[in-house]
Amino acid sequence: MRPIILLPTYNEKENIQDIINRILAELPCADIMVIDDNSPDGTASLVENMIATEPRISILKRIKKEGLGKAYIDAMKRIRTEHQYDTVVTMDADGSHDPRYLPALLDALHYCDLVIGSRYVKGGSIENWEKWRYILSRFGNLYARGFTMLHIKDLTAGFMAMRMNLLEHIPLESIGASGYAFLMDFKFHAMETAHGKITEIPIVFKSRRGGESKISRHIIREGLGTPLRLLFQRIF
Repeated sequence: MRPIILLPTYNEKENIQDIINRILAELPCADIMVIDDNSPDGTASLVENMIATEPRISILKRIKKEGLGKAYIDAMKRIRTEHQYDTVVTMDADGSHDPRYLPALLDALHYCDLVIGSRYVKGGSIENWEKWRYILSRFGNLYARGFTMLHIKDLTAGFMAMRMNLLEHIPLESIGASGYAFLMDFKFHAMETAHGKITEIPIVFKSRRGGESKISRHIIREGLGTPLRLLFQRIF
C-alpha cells in the first residue's frame, strides 16, 4: 500500500509538528498532505519549514476558512488526479486521533473498502470529554443513524482509511455539507452511491492536545439538517 494522510488545519500550530512526526513514525511509507485554511497562527509556515527537510510532507494552502468538508473535498479532488496513491486516510491534526491506530486501519482494508476508527463500537471510548460534548456526540450519532438508516455506529467519526478506488466512485460535488456534517454525508455516499463495504474498529478518542475546539452554531445546525437531507435524497 502507498497511503496518503490528509490533515486539515486551522490554527493548529501547537499540534501539527508533533502529529506529523508521530504519523511518520508509525507509517514510514506514508505521505502527508496538510490542508491549511489560511491559519492566522502561522500553521502553514511551520509546515513549510518541515517540508524543506522532509519530502513526505506537502501542503495545500486554501485562501480562507470554509470548513472541514470543503478542505477535504479540495484535497481529495487533487489526489484523485495524481494517481500516486492507493489508500487515503483522514484524521484530525489536534492529537485526538492517535497515530498508533493507523496500522490497524490499513490492515482492515484487506477485507473492506472503508475503515472507520470508531468511538462507539465495543472497545472504543472517549477520554476526558466534558459531559455536554459526550451527550451532543452521542445524540448526534443516534439522530443521524435514525434518519440516514445507515448501520454505522460512529457516523460522525473523522478517523477513516479508504481504498482509492472507492474514493474515485464518490461524487464529491454532490456532498453538500461544509463542516463536520461532511463526515456523515461522505459515509452515506460511500455506502449508498459507491456501494462500498464499510467496517468499524475501536479507538480511544482523546481530547485535543492544544488549541481551541472548532464546534460552532453553524456546525450544530448543519449536523441537524444533513441527516434530513440525506433521508429525502434516499427517498426521492
